[in-house]
Amino acid sequence: MIRLGKLTDYGLVLISEMARHPETTLHTARDLSAQCHLPGPTVSKLLKVLLQNRVLVSHRGVKGGYSLAREPEAISLAQVISAIEGPLALTECSMDVTGLCDLESSCQIKDNQRIINQIILGALKNVMLSDLIRPMQLAAIRDKRGTLIPVSSLTGRMQ
Repeated sequence: MIRLGKLTDYGLVLISEMARHPETTLHTARDLSAQCHLPGPTVSKLLKVLLQNRVLVSHRGVKGGYSLAREPEAISLAQVISAIEGPLALTECSMDVTGLCDLESSCQIKDNQRIINQIILGALKNVMLSDLIRPMQLAAIRDKRGTLIPVSSLTGRMQ
């Protein structure tokens, strides 16, 4: 199973809450903790990580807090997830580092794994924070020839 870590899930909740408000709004860890129903230390940790990875900016002072570093339309889910999780890869062989897997030299599916990883990474790069904060609905997908296929007509296996 491919699963995001709990911290990443919480990070997406936090940053989505921030994106729902005008960019002029500054958010404190305490306020975000209350609004998102998350423990204060977890919120502080996530804000620090997102700040270090330039997803957020901090504003000091009595009325300080955090804001998004860019507009929600310019922040991809890939950026947020990799800021918290690290490099995005389904398998060790999907990373650009050789020697991480003992089977690498004899693996017959590593090239396909890398292709699948790039497809998923591409999808996450194309979903923006602004998309996450409004209802989404999948209407169609592209087949291998680039033809749009309505989701309602999909049956069986697609490649």
